Amino acid sequence: MHRLAAAALLLPLLGACAIAESDLSAEQAGETVMLPAEHVPGGLYTRLCAPQPGSPPGRLVLINHGSPGDPAIRPAMRPASCQSEAVRWFTARGHLVALPMRRGYGRTGGAWAEGYGSCASPDYLRAGRETARDILAATRAMQARPGTPAGPAIIVGQSAGGWGALALAAGDPPEVSRIVNMAGGRGGRQNDQPNNVCRPDNLVRAASSFGLTARMPTLWIYAANDSFFAPDLARDMAHAWRLAGGPVMLSQKPAFGQDGHGLFFGRGGSAIWGPEVEAFLR
Repeated sequence: MHRLAAAALLLPLLGACAIAESDLSAEQAGETVMLPAEHVPGGLYTRLCAPQPGSPPGRLVLINHGSPGDPAIRPAMRPASCQSEAVRWFTARGHLVALPMRRGYGRTGGAWAEGYGSCASPDYLRAGRETARDILAATRAMQARPGTPAGPAIIVGQSAGGWGALALAAGDPPEVSRIVNMAGGRGGRQNDQPNNVCRPDNLVRAASSFGLTARMPTLWIYAANDSFFAPDLARDMAHAWRLAGGPVMLSQKPAFGQDGHGLFFGRGGSAIWGPEVEAFLR
């Protein structure tokens, strides 16, 4: 498959899109800002999506994107549109949604920091912590902005963003109250082969390490046909997290579309994950 065609297929699975900003209406684009972060030159490029008119008062929600394996794709990544189904699910419930781009993605400055090293000996702990560092910086910057709902934020992460959200939970930051992990993990689909994960045992051990200090509620959602992280691996990670002492609710959904890794941002996906997320956030 041509590289650009492959990128177009991959980006929706990873929670980002390559639509040019000029192709978005003002409503779709929302407000874009550079959120200040001491460790990021120029700040974190972030799309803000306001609560829908007439919706009840909500909270701050940060939705965190995944990471394509091809480094050439990263500079073209953009936050999801405010009109995307997943974002609208939250804004319809009164939440202010922020979609930050981390270091090395899209318009955010700084070098990419989320590498886990070699496939033979991946350091998933380090990779997750670097992702979490950017997520926490974006959360704090949003909470300092006028008009942001008071109180701890809700963190949603998909794929690498989900793994970073779990790493963030390990730090138990007071700025955050709930973690929603949508198909989180790292090292999946190596060489573009379904369920070919670099050292899945390392991923499970890393989940156990994060779970040792995680104390906030976490909801994990994976689909049966996820080509990055298969059901058995999702169960093993959640089990390791739970045994280490971390609170976890694992929800394994039926197959979704051609690849369940795209459930969160997929058309019709919110009808599947929405009721469970809504109950979790009450």
